[in-house]
Amino acid sequence: MPAINDIRPALDTPMLLGECPIWHRAEATLYWIDIPGKAVHSLTPASGQHRVWPMPTEPGCIAFCAGGGLLVALRTGLSTFDTDSGTLTPFAAAPYDTTKLRFNDGRCDAAGRLWVGTIYEPRDHPGATLYSVTHGVLQDRNLPATVSNGLAFSPDNRTLYRSDTTSHTIRAYDFDVASGELGASRILREFSKDRTNNYGGRPDGAAVDAEGAYWCAMMEGSRLLRLSPDGEILSEIKLPARCPTMLAFGGPELKTLYVTTSRNNRPTAEIAEFPLSGCLLTVEVEVAGLGEGVYIA
Repeated sequence: MPAINDIRPALDTPMLLGECPIWHRAEATLYWIDIPGKAVHSLTPASGQHRVWPMPTEPGCIAFCAGGGLLVALRTGLSTFDTDSGTLTPFAAAPYDTTKLRFNDGRCDAAGRLWVGTIYEPRDHPGATLYSVTHGVLQDRNLPATVSNGLAFSPDNRTLYRSDTTSHTIRAYDFDVASGELGASRILREFSKDRTNNYGGRPDGAAVDAEGAYWCAMMEGSRLLRLSPDGEILSEIKLPARCPTMLAFGGPELKTLYVTTSRNNRPTAEIAEFPLSGCLLTVEVEVAGLGEGVYIA
C-alpha cells in the first residue's frame, strides 16, 4: 500500500470538519460536506473547479438523487438540493430533538433507499439511532448508538456495515436489499479504548471496495484500515492528518481514494504537527471501489 509520501492534498483549503465524500462518475466530480462549516462542497479534479453551497444548518450527509441533484440530511431534516439553481427543498422534518441530536453519516443502498444515522451530542448514553428513508418515508430501525457512523454495503448487497464511533465498534448486519430488512448482526471488529497504550483511533466513516474489503477512517489514529469481511486487518495507510473522517473511491477507474479530515476543536499543537488537518487528501490504491448508490424519491 502507498506510503505517506504518496498522499497529497486534493484541495489546499482546509475544512473545519470534512465529511461524506461521494464521487459522481458522470460528472467526474467529488462532492462532500463541512459539518460545522454548514456547507456542501464539490471539486472537479480535471478543471480544479471548487464550488461551495452554504446550508442553513449542519449537514450530516449527502447522497445523489436519481433525478439529479443531492439529498441533504440537515440537522433540521431532509431536503433535496438543486446544485444548478441552489434551491433547497425540505421534504421531511427531523424526527428527533434538534437541540441534542442531528443526522450524521449515511449512504444509499442498491434499491434507492437512504440509510442515515444520528449523533447524540451529549454522548452520555446511546441516544442515537439508524433510519432508512424509502420514497420519502423515514423509518426508525431502533439500533441504538451514540455516534452512528461507517455505513456501507457489501458488493453482493447481503451485508450492511455500521460503526458506533464512541464504542469503538464496527458491526455487520445480514441485509435483504429487496425488502430492506436487517437480520442478525455480529461484531466485525472492536478497537481498544486505551489511550495510553498504542492507541490506534476509533472507527469513523467507511467505504467498501470491489473485493468486499471494508475501508475505515480511524479518527485520532492518523490512518485508514482495510478490513476483510471477517474483520481481519489486511492493510493500513498512514495519513498526514490525525483525524480522518471518511473516504470515497473516485477517478475514472475508482482507484483514487479521497479522504476527508477534521481540524475542528483540535489542539493547537496537533494542528502544528499535522498542518493538513481539515484538508481533502487523495492517494491512489490498487483495488477499485464501488460506485455510489442513488436515492430514488
